[in-house]
Amino acid sequence: MWDYLSFIIKHLRERLWIKPLIVCVLSIGAVLLANLIDLTELGRSLPEITKESTEALLKIMASSMLVMATFAVASMVAAYGAASRSATPRSFPLIIADDLSQNALSAFIGAFIYSVVALVALMNGFYGGKGSLFILFSLTIIALTVIIITFIRWVDNIARLGRVEHSIDKVEATTAAAILMRQSAPRLGGVAVEGPPDGGQAVFGNAIGYVQRVDTKKLQARAVELQLKIVVAALPGTFCTPTRPVAWVIQQGPGKVSDEDAGIIADTFVIGRSRVFEQDPRFGLLVLSEIASRALSPAVNDPGTAIIVTGTFVRLFVLWDECDKLEGSTKVLFDRIAVPELSMVDMFDDAFTAIARDGAAVVEVVVRLLKALEALAVIDNRALRDNALRHARLLLVRAELSLQAPDDLRRVREAAGFAVQPSVKWISRTSK
Repeated sequence: MWDYLSFIIKHLRERLWIKPLIVCVLSIGAVLLANLIDLTELGRSLPEITKESTEALLKIMASSMLVMATFAVASMVAAYGAASRSATPRSFPLIIADDLSQNALSAFIGAFIYSVVALVALMNGFYGGKGSLFILFSLTIIALTVIIITFIRWVDNIARLGRVEHSIDKVEATTAAAILMRQSAPRLGGVAVEGPPDGGQAVFGNAIGYVQRVDTKKLQARAVELQLKIVVAALPGTFCTPTRPVAWVIQQGPGKVSDEDAGIIADTFVIGRSRVFEQDPRFGLLVLSEIASRALSPAVNDPGTAIIVTGTFVRLFVLWDECDKLEGSTKVLFDRIAVPELSMVDMFDDAFTAIARDGAAVVEVVVRLLKALEALAVIDNRALRDNALRHARLLLVRAELSLQAPDDLRRVREAAGFAVQPSVKWISRTSK
């Protein structure tokens, strides 16, 4: 249940209205509860504050906070548009979930609602004692202090929000979190898949879209109850249709799985219109690759961004290898659920194919990419090494077909020396 709530909360963070709504409710509650202090002994001993001073502060806040909220929304929309154009639209959910921007907008709108409600209550005699006036005055001072601090922090953040480096950092952090989550429960906590299911019953989803989450804990409970073994056929990130199985059910007891039980099993696969990052590390790699590919387009012509993304890939694959070697990385939590492992071939293809294709004619990108692949090839991990060598050789082929200058070809061949046999004799593509 907690995993599901966490999944919902993460996606609610992408809605700009959630935090402002919460702050507005808290603001109204604070205004109304301030009057209760007059019912206590403490309220009679508090210092006396004039009604006029509190009213003046509330009027200043009410007249300025709506303008600030409007300015904040306009700035955020402009920054979001710049981030989508300079990076990739797939990074937009991460940019819009920026805590500082949401907190700033929430503070400005909440302060406006607070000041309006408090001003109406004050002018209509809602606060009768000196205790409630003191509490209201104190709350107003605290609100102004929070607004000033929030505004200063937000101005510094909004200057970076639309930059491509900020988007790369956001995607890298989210992808790293997905890798840590995935490696802490390899195969989503299930057992390894041992060949294709033999005599299993196919379970189909009822929606068209991408698998966003698989609730293996719920699958395990259903498998234990019905004496089943369930083989997951659609990992998070898989595009599903009603004709593609999301799982295979192997009956270990008498009878057959009913349509109702099959529907419950299918419901553990959350299918949406787009991919999400939480259980899908490949999506993060793909989004980073899209950022680099856009930077290499003739319209942008920014090879430096592609080089930055290349370094990001090295960090992420090294993190994957480090997590894979940690003690307990093969722990099985759900013995009746079989889940295929993520393919290192697919992960490397998601990361490096687009950069190699679009940057093959840019010598600095090719050389840096080869150095990155060399760094991955020397890691004591056969899957990493084999795929790094495979992509290095593919990159060399693309560069041979795209580069014209002999000096550029020489630099690329020297950088690719780790991926080829020493006996290979290089022949210039211009010589016949």
